[in-house]
Amino acid sequence: MKKILWVLLDDRMGSVGQARGVLQALGSQFEIIEKNIRYSRWARIPNFFKGKSLLGVDTTKSSDLKGFAPDLVLSISRRTAPVARWIQKQSKAETRIIQLMHPGNVGLGDFDLIFVPEHDKGKKSVENMQYFIGCPHRVTETSIEIAKEKWESAFSHLPKPLTSIIVGGSIKGKPFSIENATQLGREIKNIHDKIGGSVLITTSRRTGVEAEKVIMSEIADIPQYTFLWGDKKENPFMGFLSCASKIIVTGDSVSMCSEACGTGVPVLIFSGKNWLTPKHHRFINSLFEGEYAISLNHEKSQDFKPKQKLNPANLIAKKIIDLN
Repeated sequence: MKKILWVLLDDRMGSVGQARGVLQALGSQFEIIEKNIRYSRWARIPNFFKGKSLLGVDTTKSSDLKGFAPDLVLSISRRTAPVARWIQKQSKAETRIIQLMHPGNVGLGDFDLIFVPEHDKGKKSVENMQYFIGCPHRVTETSIEIAKEKWESAFSHLPKPLTSIIVGGSIKGKPFSIENATQLGREIKNIHDKIGGSVLITTSRRTGVEAEKVIMSEIADIPQYTFLWGDKKENPFMGFLSCASKIIVTGDSVSMCSEACGTGVPVLIFSGKNWLTPKHHRFINSLFEGEYAISLNHEKSQDFKPKQKLNPANLIAKKIIDLN
């Protein structure tokens, strides 16, 4: 009989995406039950005060957590950590709890496993903590094959090779400046001048209207397929990843960079100036050191080949399976 695993899903879509990458890697090893957690106005209270409780959880809008003790609980964010600890308490410590991302310094010993990205290694560490590069994602050989079959025809009219451009934007009060947008556009054009072909480009809400205009102006003469912020057509993101010969991605998003590095094609990262935080730079450097990616403006970027694919979801899933 399969063991039952509850996964606590909240409104943090980035965390939810990472959790689904791990669940996908777990396959059919467990009976997985999704528990949706919705928050009240008390959710912002620090975990120190929440302890092993449902304080900050809107129980009228969340999934039922009572009356049954699962074998395992997967907590996906700092806010779901007290909920996982509460479930374990109700089970009289029979439920084993696993945490994705650092939950803060409270109750670390309650977790059977805590998975933390290398770029957060400066936070409090304990024996049950496992470190990995990047973040879990759902980019696999199978998902790439499916996406390529679906999207390849949409790009068939474009000259090859195809270079995918994944653009993020502002972070923590630091806008994606016009200077950085101009530099990115020019570096894309420089790559195109050397290898030819076309670009597949997507932007985000965080890019900003003016920065987006600057980038698109710089690459206006390059054959392209676009999916810009606000477009109503189907999102071709997986198509961009699956059909690209190279991927250029901005370094502001751990998720975007990790997904790109999961494809196995050369990934070139744009860092810009006076924009990324020390945490972002630690993350990007870990990708460079592991030879998963290279800087866009590196002198050897044209010839770069990744040493391996980045797929921390597989590593995390194996640890969870081995726990039992």
